[in-house]
Amino acid sequence: MIIRNADVVLKDGVKKLDVRIENGIIAELGEGLKGEGIDCTGLTVFPGLIDMHVHLREPGFEKKEDIASGSAAAVKGGFTQICCMPNTRPVTDNKVVVSYILSRAKEVGLCKVRPIGAITEGQEGKNLAAIGAMKAAGAVAISEDGRSVANSNLMANAMMYAADFGLKCLCHCEDASLVDGGVVNEGYYSTLTGLKGSIRAAEDIMIAREICLAESLSLPVHICHVSTYSGVQLIREAKARGVQVTAETCPHYFTLTDEAIASFDTNTKVNPPLREEKDRLAILEGLRDGTLDCIVTDHAPHHFDDKNVEYNLAAFGISGLETSFALSYTQLVKGGVLTLPELARKMSANPAAVLGLQGGEIALCAPADLTIVDLNEEWTIDPNDFVSKGKNTPFAGRSVFGRVKYTIVDGEVKYREERA
Repeated sequence: MIIRNADVVLKDGVKKLDVRIENGIIAELGEGLKGEGIDCTGLTVFPGLIDMHVHLREPGFEKKEDIASGSAAAVKGGFTQICCMPNTRPVTDNKVVVSYILSRAKEVGLCKVRPIGAITEGQEGKNLAAIGAMKAAGAVAISEDGRSVANSNLMANAMMYAADFGLKCLCHCEDASLVDGGVVNEGYYSTLTGLKGSIRAAEDIMIAREICLAESLSLPVHICHVSTYSGVQLIREAKARGVQVTAETCPHYFTLTDEAIASFDTNTKVNPPLREEKDRLAILEGLRDGTLDCIVTDHAPHHFDDKNVEYNLAAFGISGLETSFALSYTQLVKGGVLTLPELARKMSANPAAVLGLQGGEIALCAPADLTIVDLNEEWTIDPNDFVSKGKNTPFAGRSVFGRVKYTIVDGEVKYREERA
C-alpha cells in the first residue's frame, strides 16, 4: 500500500512524501512511488498516536466500557496503541488478568492494547503485586492508577523491583489525607459553588515524594496527569538536576479551568481536578519547554447513571479518546505553543520512549502505524457521535480543528472515516 501525496510529520519537520507499506512496516519514503494506495492530497500523516493512560474497564465494568468499544474509540481518535490502567475487577495485579486483556484485544483486532499492572495486590497498598509475572505476561508498566501508594518504603521497593524487570512506575500523585473528600480545586469557584475543595498541595506533595525517591535511588519515575503550576515547577527543577523523571498531562488541563465547575456539570469532575488559569498557563509552558513529556487522555468512560447525579456523588473522569487529538492540535499547534513535530513527539514518540514500546515515529523499517488527519477540517464535538460507551465529556458543542480520516495499524486500515 502507498500513502500518496501526504504531508508527512517526521522527527525533524514536515515533508511532502509518499509512504510505501509492506508486511506491516514502512518500506520506503519518497516521491512518486508506484503502486495502489490512498491519495492523501491535503491530508497530514502522523506517526500512530500512543495513549499511555487509558481505562478500558474490562474485566468487571463492561457497563462503562469494554475492550472492543474502547479500541473502536481509540482508532477513531487516531490511536494505534493504548495502555490500559489496572483498576479492573478483578484488579490487573497478576499474569492471568494481563493475559486475558491481551487475548481480548487480539480478538477485537483494532489497536494495540498494552496492559499496565497494579503496584500492589488488589491496589490495597499493602503488598507488592506479582510484578515479574505480569511483565512476563506482557505488562508494560505498573501503576496504582487512581491512588498513590501511601507507604513511602513500599513505594521505594516497588520502584526498585520494577526496575529489575525493566518497568517504570506510573504515579497518580495524591495525598488522600489532604484531599479529605474534596471534589474540585480549592479556590474561588469551590467557594462560589459550595463544593468541597482539594488544595494543590495534595498533588504536589506526592509529586515531590516520587521525585525524591527517584533521585535517591537513581531510578526513573513517571508522573501522571500533572495539573498544578507548582507540580510543573517541581518536575522542571528535578529534570535540571538530572533526576530521571518524566511526566504527562491531559487536554482538559490545558483547555479548561475550574471556572467550568460553576455550571455544576458533572462532566467537569475529574481527578486531579480542573485548576485555575495560572495552572493552565503553566501546563502550556511545561509542554512548550519539555518539562511535560507526554499528552494522554486519562480516558475514563462512565455510564450515564454514574454522572447523572449530584456533583458530590458523581464519578470522576472524562471520555477522551475521540477528542484528544483535535483538542491538542487546536489548542497547542493553532495556538502557537507547539509545532506539528513537537505535537507528534508528545503524542507518539515520547510515550513510546517512556514505556519502551515500538513505534512513535515515521521511519524506514518502523511499524506501519499511521494516523492520517485533515488539519483544516473544523468540526463540533458531539458525544452522541462517540463510539465509546462513555459519552461523558465537558467539550460537547466545542468547535475544534483536525479530523482523523484513517488509522493504520501494522499496515492495515483499522479506521476510515465514513463519508456522508
